[in-house]
Amino acid sequence: MGKILSHIDLRVPDLAAVDAFYRALLPALGFTEEEDIEGWLQFRSPDGSEFFGITASPGHQANQNRIAFWGESRAHIDRIAGIIQEHGARNIEGPAPYADIYYALFFEDPAGTRLEVTFKG
Repeated sequence: MGKILSHIDLRVPDLAAVDAFYRALLPALGFTEEEDIEGWLQFRSPDGSEFFGITASPGHQANQNRIAFWGESRAHIDRIAGIIQEHGARNIEGPAPYADIYYALFFEDPAGTRLEVTFKG
């Protein structure tokens, strides 16, 4: 089957309010190629098969869905924890082990979108 994730099309009330946060977070998660698309902040994976785009939708309100990313290691997740702290995200819980093989960080971006980075190993 190959890749599982095609893309994420995220809506936020104010793109400028989350710009610095996602410019720091997305490359750390592997979305390293920025694309120039008017009205969007968009990064894709190096092979172009996956992308994460953010755009403004002024009436949007965050909900309780969660987007979860794979982490490369516990140390990688710990590094992400530092990035979110530097860029105005709210740490909900972690990074911490939640089972013998499950290590995760749960947080919200500056617009209230719930995110997670997890490592299983």
